[in-house]
Amino acid sequence: MSIHIVALGNEGDAFHQDNRPSGLIRTYLGRSPLVSGDESSLLLNATSTVARPVFTEYQASAFGNVKLVVHDCPVWDIFDSDWYTSRNLIGSADIIVIKYNVNDKFSFHEVKDNYIPVIKRALNSVPVIIAAVGTRQNEELPCTCPLCTSDRGSCVSTTEGIQLAKELGATYLELHSLDDFYIGKYFGGVLEYFMIQALNQKTSEKMKKRKMSNSFHGIRPPQLEQPEKMPVLKAEASHYNSDLNNLLFCCQCVDVVFYNPDLKEVAEAHKIVLCAVSHVFMLLFNVKSPADIQDSSIIRTTQDLFAINRDTAFPGASQDSPGNPPLRVIVKDALFCSCLSDILRFIYSGAFQWEELEEDIRKKVKDSGDVSSVIEKVKCILKTPGKINCLRNCKTYQARKPLWFYNTSLKFFLNKPMLADVVFEIQGTTVPAHRAILVARCEVMAAMFNGNYMEAKSVLIPVYGVSKETFLSFLEYLYTDSCCPAGIFQAMCLLICAEMYQVSRLQHICELFIITQLQSMPSRELASMNLDIVDLLKKAKFHHSDCLSTWLLHFIATNYLIFSQKPEFQDLSVEERSFVEKHRWPSNMYLKQLAEYRKYIHSRKCRCLVIKKEALTSREEKEACWRKEITWEIPSLGASVPWGGGDGGAVLCCHLRGQGTHALCLLSFKTLTVLALSQLNKCLFAHSKARMLVKATDQCEFKMHLK
Repeated sequence: MSIHIVALGNEGDAFHQDNRPSGLIRTYLGRSPLVSGDESSLLLNATSTVARPVFTEYQASAFGNVKLVVHDCPVWDIFDSDWYTSRNLIGSADIIVIKYNVNDKFSFHEVKDNYIPVIKRALNSVPVIIAAVGTRQNEELPCTCPLCTSDRGSCVSTTEGIQLAKELGATYLELHSLDDFYIGKYFGGVLEYFMIQALNQKTSEKMKKRKMSNSFHGIRPPQLEQPEKMPVLKAEASHYNSDLNNLLFCCQCVDVVFYNPDLKEVAEAHKIVLCAVSHVFMLLFNVKSPADIQDSSIIRTTQDLFAINRDTAFPGASQDSPGNPPLRVIVKDALFCSCLSDILRFIYSGAFQWEELEEDIRKKVKDSGDVSSVIEKVKCILKTPGKINCLRNCKTYQARKPLWFYNTSLKFFLNKPMLADVVFEIQGTTVPAHRAILVARCEVMAAMFNGNYMEAKSVLIPVYGVSKETFLSFLEYLYTDSCCPAGIFQAMCLLICAEMYQVSRLQHICELFIITQLQSMPSRELASMNLDIVDLLKKAKFHHSDCLSTWLLHFIATNYLIFSQKPEFQDLSVEERSFVEKHRWPSNMYLKQLAEYRKYIHSRKCRCLVIKKEALTSREEKEACWRKEITWEIPSLGASVPWGGGDGGAVLCCHLRGQGTHALCLLSFKTLTVLALSQLNKCLFAHSKARMLVKATDQCEFKMHLK
């Protein structure tokens, strides 16, 4: 058991800071024989009390085994800085101590004007002690000269302190010094008296609660435990940038080769990646016409930097791609051509690492003017048609996302014949695609297109076991690193497709989508939905989605009362059924305890008379009960007030209004309905604005406490 004391106000002497005595609370805790605690354990200063930095906290033991907690706040500004904590501490206090210095009128007015209004609002029959600390400096000066009069005005008189105590119904103490008499016997005696009263009250309330619990409940209702925590799935990190960057180094599915002005090969690349970043390459590879772009600067950059060589007798022609050989592009600018490998690496990395590009160019080009010239040409290549070049300041353009996320992206080429070099045949329809993206993003397709398989030399490739919508969603993920299934069924189909092509991150995305959709469903929707959750579980297991299958088992167990009523629940295997029964919620033990509790409640002979009367089926009988006269016996008035409707309630309220703040009314009745009781409540609230606590007793009476 513990006692909580809140001390407010500053008892220090504003005129004698050097000789200021120790604090009232600290001195009492250090000298009182009833309080135990060494110097180090008494004080937990504000800097170490993280939860309540507003108050200085003292902890000690009183009366042997009673924990004593004191929170002291001497300054109002600090108190007001954390209003929520301050209000809660005052509301939970068992005793409140207000202290001020008699020679410091400022501290008195701070208490009177600031602390007292707060205490009045939160005060709930809590004892309050007002301690006036110090000896008045002018108390022995009979002189009435203006100087002494002004000095006397700086002290707080006894009358002012007593008047303040009357406002709160508090105990007023004057402590002329902080010695053993005033602290130990005078202040300590009063404080310890209130501490004993608080302990007695807490003990009484505890015994009353225990008695009420034993007498009214008999058997406690079972406690419903929380369901087990669901397994947490961690998403796999994206490797989209690294996949496209590796495509440049592996030199697979190359369809464009760059040459210097001397016709020496400089670098190999892929049209689809270059066009996804730059409108200059779109214009160069005839993806768009000058009329589509309508930007003279882009057209001029294309003409100044690049030229396409279509000479059939060109030396070193490669046959990497089936059908057409790689396109040969001559770089006209020798300086730009010398840095082309670094520029391509910059583009394949997402075209946003400008500082790294500048460092790489400086290693090859010594002149700073030439470095700036190459950087400007790169900016012109990445320019968006019709817009002012936003890439003028490279250092301010350190975007966190690659350029294709917000410029022309790879999604622009999804399911379009532009630059396509492979066609998938699905359910009688064709879907064009680009080998370079497929090889970079999917290891199975990389092996399929570069190995000794039939698909390596074919342009038309049939796809079986997958619908067109699912395969398009699969391609969308490969091109954009994102997907959004239309529902749980499509997400499961996409998961199967991802497992077939061994794209693990897409599998995780589908698993998270299914889990999110199921978790967001309310119980009513889970009970009525047509989705076969057991079939979903079996598919997840069959396609090696261990995380999803484990989560689904936990989900079925957590929603046992819903899924156990469905016919597909019987399709669970013996092992799965055993797992679900073991982790089911609510548990079998809880349901058994609940059945026993209900049986006990229904077997009791006592019944609520109000509920009995409410069970009357005839409206006329209810009205007859409502119109019957009810007698109120008011001991404090020594009279009875008849009540047969709203007027009697008003009379009752008028009588009670003049009887102080507390009154106890006993209602004896033969017939009373919930309707009558509710009307009485409304009447009382309307006239007296009182709170009413109603409780039925064994003598069929209602005790109503009006406060």
